Amino acid sequence: MDRGSFLEDIYPKNLQYAIIIRSPVAKGLLKHIEFPQFPENYHVITAKDIPGENRLEDTSMPILADKELSYIGEPVAIILGPDKSRLESLSLLCRVYADEEKAVFTCDDAEEAFAVRELQLGDQNSVYQSGGKIVTGSYSTGIQDHWYAEPAGAVAFYRHVHAHNNEAVTEESKEKKTQTKNILIIKTATQWSYHVKRSVTRVLGIDPSLVLIEPTALSLHMDGKLWYPSLIACYAALGVFITHHPVRLILNRDEDFYFSPKRAQTNADIVSTIDDNGNIIATEMDISVNLGAYDVNGNEILDQVCLGVLGNYNMGNIKMTARAHKTNIPPQGPFSGFGVSHGLFAIERHISLIADMVSLDPSKWRSNHASSNVIISSKSQNPGAGILDLTAKISDYYRKWASYQMLNESHKGKLREKGENPRGIGIAVGFQGNNLLYNSDEPYAIEVTLTKESTLEIKASINSGEDYNKIWGKVAAEVLSIDPGMVKIISPNAADCGPSCASRNITILTKAVEKCCQTIRKQRFHNPLPITVRRSVKQAKGDLCGGAFTAPLGKEMDISGFSKMGMACAVVEVSIDLSECIPKIRGVWLGIDGGKIISINRAKRSLTRSAVQALGWAFTECIEYTDGALPRSQYANFTIPSPIDIPPINIEFFSQDTDTKGIGELPFTCIPAAFLQAVSQAMDHSFKSIPLKRKEIWEMVRIRNNEMQTAKQVSK
Repeated sequence: MDRGSFLEDIYPKNLQYAIIIRSPVAKGLLKHIEFPQFPENYHVITAKDIPGENRLEDTSMPILADKELSYIGEPVAIILGPDKSRLESLSLLCRVYADEEKAVFTCDDAEEAFAVRELQLGDQNSVYQSGGKIVTGSYSTGIQDHWYAEPAGAVAFYRHVHAHNNEAVTEESKEKKTQTKNILIIKTATQWSYHVKRSVTRVLGIDPSLVLIEPTALSLHMDGKLWYPSLIACYAALGVFITHHPVRLILNRDEDFYFSPKRAQTNADIVSTIDDNGNIIATEMDISVNLGAYDVNGNEILDQVCLGVLGNYNMGNIKMTARAHKTNIPPQGPFSGFGVSHGLFAIERHISLIADMVSLDPSKWRSNHASSNVIISSKSQNPGAGILDLTAKISDYYRKWASYQMLNESHKGKLREKGENPRGIGIAVGFQGNNLLYNSDEPYAIEVTLTKESTLEIKASINSGEDYNKIWGKVAAEVLSIDPGMVKIISPNAADCGPSCASRNITILTKAVEKCCQTIRKQRFHNPLPITVRRSVKQAKGDLCGGAFTAPLGKEMDISGFSKMGMACAVVEVSIDLSECIPKIRGVWLGIDGGKIISINRAKRSLTRSAVQALGWAFTECIEYTDGALPRSQYANFTIPSPIDIPPINIEFFSQDTDTKGIGELPFTCIPAAFLQAVSQAMDHSFKSIPLKRKEIWEMVRIRNNEMQTAKQVSK
């Protein structure tokens, strides 16, 4: 598959550059935009210039705000010109005037919710009426930036295509032409070409056949290029439509950091009643997700958070209320794991808190209370329990946990010697689905052709950082006994096969490719080549949690991704540098049930990359909105883990399943909780939020030292 070049390498002739003019207020009514005197060949585009519908596909988000302003940085206009430096100078002279209104930035202050989920499993009684000990915790996860290889952007231009008998032909076939059409070409790094296509045709009000999306190099994206490139592409497309010149709009690093979607911030308040043995009698959960100014994948993110919180364990009678709130920060979006990683972090920390309360090894509690029928009823044992034991053994978890507990007991009330750093180890279990819960109503499809030259052409509208030529080539070689090098993926003009996210490519689409190859194998000795087989990707409609978890009104839930989930267990070992208040990660161990692994090396590379990102989310990537904006100091100080910071990451695969499962997002579902448990054991204090800040560790060191100094004075 030709992944294309980076946007930075694309410079069509007669180019116009584009810059976005943005709202200076978090909430208000737009009064007036004051523009300077523009030279010839410079242009301004506002909402009134949009020929079609002023709305991004599948959202309520306007392409350009024309009345209501909902967040700092919301686009209100586009200016274009042939000289980028001059255009930047002109942009500084633009003034946006608005009647500012009171904004809300947190879920606590929000009054409006995009989506609400209420769930009851078991008895209606409250946890406070069940008797036993009460365990309560508030678990929060912060935002995280995707930090791409290049900022979001798009390049758009017209391409003249000669048509004959309703078929497009090349420039070299001009003798056949009967007419010439202008096809709008959009080049952008996107995970879903058809979302870009539908968004652009909606905004321009033109026939979809007049728009062609040519994806550029995607590189590492962490699901940050699922919908945002569609918005940027609309701006570039508008520029071409109005000026009839090629348009190039690439955000600078500052813009991308401040205004692009981030991993949504969540908070889960969980209260459980437990008996003397640590068995959970009842649990109440109150979950909030900050989606920002507009609803983008709101039901998907909220429901995956809920499924994560439901976890892998017997939680007794469950009562859950979850809300996806509207606030005045930039629209948030999916990050690898969508929302299931947020929910699993909360419940895994809560389970560790319960285990600490009953003085039980957290791994033992998990093994004793693993459930096999929380999300999808199953008669088989929860595979997470088996992975937990295997991962604990390869990491020497059992011995280390007991040793560190004894050391903590021996140091209580005593000052540590200089250079003696406390240690801890944590364990957590996670899972991921292999598909989205809510897909398009339109069927997805993939087409495979075995040509006369024995080349296998796979038509699939995917754009991924992984090399699916080789992955699917290996599948084709096993089924058709052809050279893997003879497999070719064709993306332009292929049918919509859905977004490249949630491990859909490696699971659902790979399965569809395999079935197409099996059909071709049956036909190849009876029918002449070429043979073409088309396979639709069907939804498995239904409900989860024994029918209690149903789709919202007007939607249908696809439960196929949660019928056979990828499972993982993580063990993280740390030591705490008390002088710098920094956790030093001594090692990470991952046990993975990913079903059939097509390529061990690619699987380990993907998991290692995600593990590093998960550790960044847990500790180093400390950014948060202040009054609706990211402070410049946070941008200047923002760091992502560098190669020198990457700890030893040991990965083992445990599975007897012959089906391929998603694995790339598994580290996000278990590493953060395991990391925080390790730090909690080392510091003898239960931390509940990520990213963990150095000042939190420093505060605990200060409190411990003050307590010991006070105890010494009393003893005198």
